[in-house]
Amino acid sequence: MSRRQLHIGLSLTPTWMRGAAAWGPGAPEDRDPVAFHLRLARAAERACLDFVFKPDTLAMPPARAAMPRALAGLDPTLLLAALARETEAIGLVTTLSSSFVPPYLAARQIQSLQWLSGGRAGVNIVTSIEGAENFGADPMPPPDLRYRKAAEFAQVLKALWKSYPAQALDEAGACAPIDHRGEFFEVGGPLNVPTHEAGPPALFQAGASETGRDFAASVADATFAATPDREAGLALRTDLRRRAAAHGRDPDSVRVLPGLYVFLARTREQAFAEHRRAHAHLTEDARRAAVRTVLGLDLGALPAETRIGPEMLPPDDAPVRSRTHADLLRRYIVVHRPRVDELLARPEVVGSAHWVSVGTVDDVLRDVFDWFEAGALDGFIALPGGSEGSLHLFLEELIPALTAAGLFRRTYDGTTLRQHLRLG
Repeated sequence: MSRRQLHIGLSLTPTWMRGAAAWGPGAPEDRDPVAFHLRLARAAERACLDFVFKPDTLAMPPARAAMPRALAGLDPTLLLAALARETEAIGLVTTLSSSFVPPYLAARQIQSLQWLSGGRAGVNIVTSIEGAENFGADPMPPPDLRYRKAAEFAQVLKALWKSYPAQALDEAGACAPIDHRGEFFEVGGPLNVPTHEAGPPALFQAGASETGRDFAASVADATFAATPDREAGLALRTDLRRRAAAHGRDPDSVRVLPGLYVFLARTREQAFAEHRRAHAHLTEDARRAAVRTVLGLDLGALPAETRIGPEMLPPDDAPVRSRTHADLLRRYIVVHRPRVDELLARPEVVGSAHWVSVGTVDDVLRDVFDWFEAGALDGFIALPGGSEGSLHLFLEELIPALTAAGLFRRTYDGTTLRQHLRLG
């Protein structure tokens, strides 16, 4: 048995629900967004997960307007601050956009969450792919520019977190300005919130494009990755560890945590039925449109049995919504030359390019063990799908099974997120 253990987080996104019909009658507190997320956070804490993670977007897709109130897009940092006072040990990872949020404000918010939670804060730095219209900005700049800005953002964030050391509370003059003057930001400092004894908040990053990988390898403690298959996970983890070493970092300090979209049920037949039901709303026309959006490839009226080869792909530099998802789908086509119907069933088309595991608890347990032993991950961020029953099976049966196999903790052996992630 491997001596390493998994790091596991739970995404605070109700991926088992689709619209009001899927919501069901539910409990009254599920109409309250704070109560709803607190219920999930407490369940994750009972399972001794490393953290809960709240993704975010700074735009309002029309489809979200019809969602129940409990799914309202509350500011994730404020939401986690509320959860911090009602939980004791689980890590709390929020999301901030380096494209829109000033680094001084971000540093203050996250350092405040570190204090409110007793050292359990983390932040996922995203560059955003939409939302410019809400900030009086021009259309979103290209990815390379966004990641250059993100790298400087992270540099300023870390400097500000160090600028007001804890001993400054007792020693006059211990604070120091950072006097940062860079390409995108000018920040004097110091921060007006002191460091916490637990150390700096943990940094997460979610990009897996070429520039995203280099950014993650240079600063991130953990990378939330979209890896639809084991080979993609292994390639990404190997590459991030190599890049981390090139940046002078210990490769073992980098945690690669793919998203795991898991559909659990008592039988395989039930699990696969849940998976089909979760994507039944996506017509073939919608899936073909998704291929155009993700990859820039127009399938037109090609029959289902037509093979799609690399010669049919648009140029590498063709504009796409997300370079990460486009690169993953390109790789799949180059390696497998899939039929049209196979392509239309891919996670990158029907979902968000995350690893999908469907079956019983034993099936998914073998899947996780296979990826872990192959070196394709250090853990994962769970997105339970299908039904709320899948969530319960994940927390109440899959996690104990991982514990029994020696792959996960039985109890918390620390009280901070850095301790859970075994970061120095």
